[in-house]
Amino acid sequence: MLQEGGEPALLYRASATQTWGAVVVPTYNEAENIERLVTQIRGLALDLTVIVVDDNSPDGTGQIADRLAAADNHVQVVHRTGKLGLGTAYISGFKSAIAQNAPFIMSMDADFSHDPSHIPALVKMSEACDVVIGSRYVKGGGTRDCTFMRKLLSRSANQFAKLGLGLRAHDCTAGFRCYRRHVLEAIELDTIFSSGYSFLIEMLYRCQKKGFTVGEVPIIFANRQQGASKISRMEIFKAVYTVLRLRWTRLPWDALLAMYHRRQASQPSSERGASK
Repeated sequence: MLQEGGEPALLYRASATQTWGAVVVPTYNEAENIERLVTQIRGLALDLTVIVVDDNSPDGTGQIADRLAAADNHVQVVHRTGKLGLGTAYISGFKSAIAQNAPFIMSMDADFSHDPSHIPALVKMSEACDVVIGSRYVKGGGTRDCTFMRKLLSRSANQFAKLGLGLRAHDCTAGFRCYRRHVLEAIELDTIFSSGYSFLIEMLYRCQKKGFTVGEVPIIFANRQQGASKISRMEIFKAVYTVLRLRWTRLPWDALLAMYHRRQASQPSSERGASK
């Protein structure tokens, strides 16, 4: 049996009885998208559990997800009391997947900016990498239906994160990712300060800092067709603040302080007195 792209479906199947992994999908007002997205993910030739983390969407997204879960035990719903932020939604979903011993844990948006047809490529690369990113900025990747300002903002945010934190991935703000379970177990999720889209930058920073291997596969990022964008000026501010905060923690303060003391100790006493 072949799936889209001509890849052998059984190459990615864990077994007939064991789930390959989980896909965490945070939602807020995604009633127009969630059923179609879950159906497409579950239709792949993969044993994937979909974990919908809904922030009490007033448009009924959570209720739609409940209906899907009632009909398919590979669909689960985490209900939260309100709009608590993308970062904490990911953490809730990750914890649920870890508790179920999912070997691989994916994250993706609910608005079809991440096409489920790219999932098998991320799965395949995860055989060799600890973290796999669905990337717009590697050969073969790109965007569709995005405005010039949206593309400029994304490019600028990526370059700022890469230069500020020394990140080696091309697409540092992508939310379409696949983690091996041991990666998320090694990251102290409850200590992550960032919320919103800046959470993605901090996660990648922590993964790289711990020495996990990071791979990227090309995807076409599509601007949402249904519903409203969740990106705001506040999210941009948070992303800049996250890079600056993490940059501050990267500075070798102990080494700089020791260098200062060595320099002071090497100066003649008369110079040290004059410098005071």
